Amino acid sequence: MNKTETKGNWNEMKGKLKQKFATVTDDDLLFADGKKDEMLGRLQKKLGKSKEELHKIISSL
Repeated sequence: MNKTETKGNWNEMKGKLKQKFATVTDDDLLFADGKKDEMLGRLQKKLGKSKEELHKIISSL
């Protein structure tokens, strides 16, 4: 999978997450290289979910 495909897949997942959780914003889902843990931390705080729960949710999309 190349970088363009990965970015496209992430954009699709972002849309699905925003549909599932109305309180999630684009800023919450900002995914910069090396900032995965920071993004997950923001989502954990906002949604009240554990890291494992977030991984399951994202994997199920």
